[in-house]
Amino acid sequence: MTLQVNGERLWSSLMEMARIGGTEKGGCNRQALTDKDKQGRALFIRWCEEIGCTLRVDEMGNLFLRKAGRDNSLPPVLTGSHLDTQPTGGKFDGVYGVLAGLEVLRTLHDANIETLHPLEVAVWTNEEGARFSPAMVGSGVWSGEFSLDYGWSRKDKSGVSIKEELERHGYLGGTPCAPFNIKAALELHIEQGPILEAIEKPIGVVQGVQGMRWYDLVITGQPVHAGPTPMEQRRDPMKAIAKIVSELYHLAEETGPLARATFGDINASPGSRNTVPEQVTLTVDLRHPDQQVLDNMDAAFRRIAQDICNQCKVEHRIVDEWNSPAVAFNASCIDAVRFAAEQAGLPYEEMFSGAGHDSVYVSKVAPTSMIFIPCENGISHNEAENATPEDITAGCQVLLGAMVQLANAE
Repeated sequence: MTLQVNGERLWSSLMEMARIGGTEKGGCNRQALTDKDKQGRALFIRWCEEIGCTLRVDEMGNLFLRKAGRDNSLPPVLTGSHLDTQPTGGKFDGVYGVLAGLEVLRTLHDANIETLHPLEVAVWTNEEGARFSPAMVGSGVWSGEFSLDYGWSRKDKSGVSIKEELERHGYLGGTPCAPFNIKAALELHIEQGPILEAIEKPIGVVQGVQGMRWYDLVITGQPVHAGPTPMEQRRDPMKAIAKIVSELYHLAEETGPLARATFGDINASPGSRNTVPEQVTLTVDLRHPDQQVLDNMDAAFRRIAQDICNQCKVEHRIVDEWNSPAVAFNASCIDAVRFAAEQAGLPYEEMFSGAGHDSVYVSKVAPTSMIFIPCENGISHNEAENATPEDITAGCQVLLGAMVQLANAE
């Protein structure tokens, strides 16, 4: 008989964790390194220690809970995600990957099964970036993307640093925040998008993560009176912005169904309704899973901005805010997820992640892949975030199968 996870127990654990920082609208506010986050971490640690797991805490407060294997000199198979949430977050983003990892360990413990390689569940510090910027800073320091001093120095809006909060909560661990030898890493997550729900498939086999580039486009013209100044005599940055946005939407459509172009924030200065603005700043977010295509989009954006600003007789500059290259996950890990879905008789879709996850940084130093399940209407980072118990169980079953397969391979 195939080993089965306990879906009711997993759901109950998710609902119990959701009460910590629970909001009136049914979501969660358990931001990184707050008292509520400490309470959630303590509950998770207690659950793990009840089944004999051992705890390591590193210098960034990342938690690693280990279930011993038959040969503990071998590298572990790692899973996990994060317990911190957005200020008005949901009950599943991040926490599902952590508690599904716990359910895998509980299932093996109940069946008295010991894998060849040890298994570990990680809780990464400040994945959301809601309280401390940037996002994914715990896994980023661990992978070597950021220095430890940089991670410790991140401050919230009140001026409190990550290091101060780690010290206050007792999570400034003695284990170095640095990569260790890992056999394979898997992260289970709600999709945070509408694709799986639309095609009615319970499992996403994630091939990689979209490359993402963030920019501030700053265009400077001439402030003049809205009434007396003829349209043809204006040096209007907003006119340039309108044309650039239109061209970038066209670029995304032209580049294919996997391209994304988003303009989430715009600011006009001096900000008077009857004055042509002197300066307009627009945020630009370009994404694609193929790095070469994303590089081509970047070059096209710069060319479009230059040409249109010349036409409109305005000046411009492009500030590169963030560049996260496209990530291709490990073929063996992807195969393990695919095989586990087939063994469980669960239809799956091969897809890319449109959002960043800790697996982006983990994949830089360890073989990595991800598993997605549907979420209702594709909604996440929202108190309305929801997933069905059936899909929650299905994803955990695939995680169990993939982890056991990887942990029993030489």
